[in-house]
Amino acid sequence: MSRKILVTSALPYANGSIHLGHLVEYIQTDIWVRFQKMRGNECHYVCADDTHGTPIMLRAEKEGITPEQLISRVWQEHYDDFTAFHVAFDNYGSTNSSETKEFAQGIYRKLKAENLIEVRSIEQFFDPVKNMFLPDRFIKGECPKCHAKDQYGDNCEVCGAAYAPTDLIEPFSAVSGAKPELRNSDHYFFKLSADTCQQFLREWTRSGALQPEAANKMQEWLGAEGENKLTDWDISRDAPYFGFEIPDAPGKYFYVWLDAPVGYMGSFKQLCAKSGIDFDTYWKQGSDAELYHFIGKDILYFHALFWPAMLQHAGYRTPTKLFAHGFLTVNGEKMSKSRGTFITAKSYVDHIKNTEYLRYYYAAKLNGTMEDLDLNLEDFVAKVNSDLIGKYINIASRAAGFISKNFDGKVHPNHPSNSSPLLDELRLEADTLSSHYENREYAKAVRLIMELADRVNAYVDKEKPWLLAKNEADREALHLACSTMLEAFRLLTLYLKPILPQTTQAIEEFLGIASMSWHDWPSYLKPTQPINSYKHLMTRLDPKLIEAMVAANQESLQPAAPVQSEQRHAAHQQNEVKKEMTETSKESESYISIDDFMKVDLRVAKIVNAEHVEGAEKLLKLTLDIGEEKPRTVFAGIKSAYDPEKLKGRMTVMVANLAPRKMKFGMSEGMVLAASGEAPGLFILSPDDGAQPGMRIK
Repeated sequence: MSRKILVTSALPYANGSIHLGHLVEYIQTDIWVRFQKMRGNECHYVCADDTHGTPIMLRAEKEGITPEQLISRVWQEHYDDFTAFHVAFDNYGSTNSSETKEFAQGIYRKLKAENLIEVRSIEQFFDPVKNMFLPDRFIKGECPKCHAKDQYGDNCEVCGAAYAPTDLIEPFSAVSGAKPELRNSDHYFFKLSADTCQQFLREWTRSGALQPEAANKMQEWLGAEGENKLTDWDISRDAPYFGFEIPDAPGKYFYVWLDAPVGYMGSFKQLCAKSGIDFDTYWKQGSDAELYHFIGKDILYFHALFWPAMLQHAGYRTPTKLFAHGFLTVNGEKMSKSRGTFITAKSYVDHIKNTEYLRYYYAAKLNGTMEDLDLNLEDFVAKVNSDLIGKYINIASRAAGFISKNFDGKVHPNHPSNSSPLLDELRLEADTLSSHYENREYAKAVRLIMELADRVNAYVDKEKPWLLAKNEADREALHLACSTMLEAFRLLTLYLKPILPQTTQAIEEFLGIASMSWHDWPSYLKPTQPINSYKHLMTRLDPKLIEAMVAANQESLQPAAPVQSEQRHAAHQQNEVKKEMTETSKESESYISIDDFMKVDLRVAKIVNAEHVEGAEKLLKLTLDIGEEKPRTVFAGIKSAYDPEKLKGRMTVMVANLAPRKMKFGMSEGMVLAASGEAPGLFILSPDDGAQPGMRIK
């Protein structure tokens, strides 16, 4: 019986380009959707650009255009990138649509009617220069825990501490550099702390809708029964703001994260209007249709708590399952502009061109868990050339010429042979592969398909068609062997079709067959159906193309704009709008004395051991030798950037006289130094060769 399935991917934000990290999710989703459609299920795939919020408003202002003009341009860029990678949405919309607005305001009204909306006056930072309240991420300052400079208003990227913007030391506006002022404003809250929300979420997060590791994380956030750790959610922002105005609340706008997931509904509504689909069949409570969200693990909190609570209490169905995936690293490290590994989708297309190579490589690494995925560029080249060219495409190229030249482009009239163990073996794996695709275990599917390709190539080596072609007496054997090879190639192509849609289409044309569905695995190539002349389907991936792509991304880097240093400078000064300062006073606040510097005891440290910290998302536990009798323990917020195994034995620099700080995971006895800037990346410092543990840096 055909299933009714609605699938979404997270909405890309309309404030930047699609990069290779984003594509992990969209390729993963597209493969799953294509498989479901091949199975004959009624499966719809929708997505949209996430278009609201302060960053959009400020970027448009900086470019001298309207937010609407900006999001329209970015929408086209995103759509073109997805199309290049064969990500086939049934509808790709925008959250800035009348459909999304209608659903967002409707959900709000239903929550309000359920007494789940509350208005409270809150104190928050206000930029007196830009005349606007500042979101947490637009406030910077000194971390109140580890005292690292230039940290965001909600958490420290150095030590991992979470805090309120008001806890920052010497805060400044990341928009204007001005010192922000505390002002009061009425905000609207979704009462997630209400008993009805708490009870529902405890049940829903344990219902099987989440992966086990995600469900466990949700229990940490919810707390033990009766603990009520979940706080109310601030769903409003003050003007000026680009978004939807809250009904009956002039000057108040929905926070972008409220209407972003509602964009799934808005985009699907657009699809319903143009395709005659009944919206309620998929979204009404009690619906027997299936709803799946593919998301990154970084936005699990919104999708596993806020979103289902909104839907449930507004009278809509909740997701059947959330499928969260991990992050992408490149060559084992976080994507980096300085190393040229922060690569956009367009840059890949410009240099490599064949986007199915990346689809295949991602598939070969993806599974149904939240594990991170590494794009090793050297391995990428090797795997594409070995698997796709050497094992898979090689089968067709070795058989097609003999069929065309010797047998008028037709397979053997008695094909298939009644005794073809090879083809039987390939057909027996159809159900196993179906299960792997269904469970998003693409790596297992690819591994099995390549094992089957190895068996086919072993058959080719055994039959040796190039030798059979030399002897007229072996003509019959040649015809049957090449026909078997092409049939095996057809089966492998069917199994790879969700991953390689464009190549599959070319192969279907080459074999003279209709578009294959999953149910075609028991069939055979018809002897009367001519095989077309073989044309090259793929070419070997040249490592020089990868080198050129990486180099181009490095060359495209612009010198860091002086904005950050200006912001730092402004953060230590009085607001220039209110008071002019003399050059002398500026200089006195920009410098410290040698005595101030000598108070900081900087030491060369050897990383004796590095390990993950159970339950910590950002921290690594470092054991440091600084020449003392006993090594120091330091918890450093560098987990996103470093594999602990690669840190062992490395020399670095630490602050040795920082007061020990008791943390949840133990006592931290110092701080290692790391560099970061506007570009992504975190880089711990290392002394020059010859430096020994315990040496003083001065």
